[in-house]
Amino acid sequence: MKNSFESVRCDENNPKWEKAIERLYPIYSRNNDIRTDFERDYTRILHCQAYRRLKHKTQVFYVPHNDHVCTRMEHVMHVASVATTICKYLGLNDKLAEAIALGHDIGHAPFGHHGEDCLNLLMEQKPGSNAPKKFWHERNSLFFADYIETLPDPDAIEQPLNLTYAVRDGLICHCGEIDQQGIKPRQDAIDLYSIKRPGIIQPYTWEGCIVKVADKIAYLGRDIEDARQYHILDMGAYRHIREIVASTLNAKGSHAFRSGKAVNTTVLINDLVVDLCEQSSPEKGICFSDEYFKFILELKKFNFAHIYNHWRLKAFSQYASLCLQTIYKTLMKYYEYARHGKMALALRYYPVLGKSFEDWLVKYANYLPLGAQGRAIDKKKILRYNTEVVFNLDEFESYEKCVIEFISGMTDVFAIKVYEEIISF
Repeated sequence: MKNSFESVRCDENNPKWEKAIERLYPIYSRNNDIRTDFERDYTRILHCQAYRRLKHKTQVFYVPHNDHVCTRMEHVMHVASVATTICKYLGLNDKLAEAIALGHDIGHAPFGHHGEDCLNLLMEQKPGSNAPKKFWHERNSLFFADYIETLPDPDAIEQPLNLTYAVRDGLICHCGEIDQQGIKPRQDAIDLYSIKRPGIIQPYTWEGCIVKVADKIAYLGRDIEDARQYHILDMGAYRHIREIVASTLNAKGSHAFRSGKAVNTTVLINDLVVDLCEQSSPEKGICFSDEYFKFILELKKFNFAHIYNHWRLKAFSQYASLCLQTIYKTLMKYYEYARHGKMALALRYYPVLGKSFEDWLVKYANYLPLGAQGRAIDKKKILRYNTEVVFNLDEFESYEKCVIEFISGMTDVFAIKVYEEIISF
């Protein structure tokens, strides 16, 4: 129902409001700023480098040469569009949803979910050690927002994004892979780093719940459309689509899959959005009708069977694994050089990797590079980085975490470029 969530929207009348707009520390203000807190978060994410790199990160198809195939950046814009449309209709705070949606994947690894799995395997617990927790991109998006991404303040000092609690919460709680009906926000404002696994904790706001569902709505139909661009789907797949529509939606879905071959993404998204808006209420939570929920589950199974596990993607994933593993092993070899400020020397034969990784160490680790006279240089002060030391190079496991996070920020294209630099003679 239209405006049926107005009484629970995240605004000044909501008891959660003060916590929702809370930041980790006071943020500078301008005398002429006309934006709300959440609008400000949106633009801070928009201007950060992790968001810019999404245009060269995999959504489903690796390093696409086809300009019309979805990348990670286009995906987050789809999520933002779906989430704001739903929030505007239901009477929720669309600016909060838009900020969460825009930033929800800034911590995603190169090569999509396969890249995430690769980094996860590299970080698995070693016997008898206190290795870092496994890698998962929802938590990494929060980590990047809190500790990695910076913007210059009016004095040209690089400051962390320092987003509001509600947006930060939406980043780590956005997991759209979990199939749930009747999603409702939690009541407690917990420590977000106490969340140990994706999908187990609901967002703090209704707007965060909307983004979680919008993530699923956005990728289901578009992934099928992109698969058609690459002729991934055969006639058996099209018959399977017709069977899914007939067994779940009957006449309801006929206009979205009119021929049984083409998928009209915009119509499909519209139908899912409309159904969700008609079915959801503060009492029931965010939900679809039984027919559309069953349809979503079956369409998700279809995508896994015919797209995500297709042999062509599997073939490239082996190459992607080799890229990430090679970069990881190369950097891990030079731990002692990193400890003593000699990373430029260690990586002198890999200039692209050497410069980018040493810049990373300067900004986020207790790293002082040695100058021409063999003296340590405080480049962090020179470059005016107001960033925390999040990686302690005196601890091997912290260095490993440093390497993993560095790799996670790469685009597909940059990872391939670095890999080729390493293996070239």
